[in-house]
Amino acid sequence: MIELVYPYDPAPVVPAPTAETSVARAAASEWFPVVEPSGLVVGQSTRQYCHSGAKPLHPVIHIHIIDRYSRVYLQKRSMSKDIQPGKWDTAVGGHVSYGEGIREAVFREAFEELGLVEFNPIWLETYEFESPVEREMVNVFAAVGYYELHPDLDEVDEGRWWELEEIDANLGKDVFTPNFESEFQMIRRQLLALL
Repeated sequence: MIELVYPYDPAPVVPAPTAETSVARAAASEWFPVVEPSGLVVGQSTRQYCHSGAKPLHPVIHIHIIDRYSRVYLQKRSMSKDIQPGKWDTAVGGHVSYGEGIREAVFREAFEELGLVEFNPIWLETYEFESPVEREMVNVFAAVGYYELHPDLDEVDEGRWWELEEIDANLGKDVFTPNFESEFQMIRRQLLALL
């Protein structure tokens, strides 16, 4: 797993603030680390800038939850999301906040999205994903077990367990996020090997 390496002093703001943008930046609530592929933090930026098409590399986490019956828990993204609203996606997915480590983000996001607190995250993969609006360093984890999950309906429209055959039957039909489809195919064997 790649660890984020933060500088001793706060990383510079990306892009550098101007008189026009400093007020807007100060009001921004979410700040993400801007990283090199090695995990070295070279800057910090707002969610808006990271999703603006400028594409600074920023870290995110995904958690795939699989039970002993080979069912995968997926969430349906809220219609209020700025990227891929209404599509089915990994059980948990979220950005790493500036100053936070990868594992800290895993536990924070799991709690925020599903109320999940007692689990053992297993790191599977780290890769870069690029879409028309952003570029992410995706840190993929798995959790094995049957959990009592309580989706936060401000974050997620719904969540449910999917049979593998049901996922396979819906691939390529615009049901899932493109990121989920490519990622699931990449890690499917690793997930099943955990059972």
